[in-house]
Amino acid sequence: MKKFVLIASLIFSVCCSALAQRYAIVDTKYILDKMPDYKTAQKQLDQISAQWQKEIDDKQAVLDKMYKDFEGEEVMLSDDLKKKREDELFNHEKEVRDLQRKRFGFEGDLFKKRQELIKPVQDKVYNAIQKIAVNRLYDFILDKSEGITVIFADPKLDKSDDVLKELGVK
Repeated sequence: MKKFVLIASLIFSVCCSALAQRYAIVDTKYILDKMPDYKTAQKQLDQISAQWQKEIDDKQAVLDKMYKDFEGEEVMLSDDLKKKREDELFNHEKEVRDLQRKRFGFEGDLFKKRQELIKPVQDKVYNAIQKIAVNRLYDFILDKSEGITVIFADPKLDKSDDVLKELGVK
């Protein structure tokens, strides 16, 4: 009887493990930090960013000097001259803000440069992860680097169409 219970429990655990989903966890930040291509690209980005920031800082310094000069001379200026200088200050300030937005804003030059330099390296990592997932029969892989994110999922596990069918949506 003990032998039967032992064999039954062994068969049951083998069946359960065969039906269990296989998953893995990776840390893409750790992987990227170990890649020389990524380090090179990141260094290039840092240099470009520093160069653009210096350009903006120089323009801001000129603007600050213009404001300081204007404040010192304001009482001696005629209304027309005062208005002209205020317009110059406004235009120069707008130019600095526009340059900052162009370089560092949402989808600005830095964003585009990052896409150009970093995305190919990230694509290499994701392709390697997908290859490992398929070869080792993982159902899904989670990325733990920036919160848990699913970066690979076996399409046969996706039951979205079943839910839509249940809801009567085609």
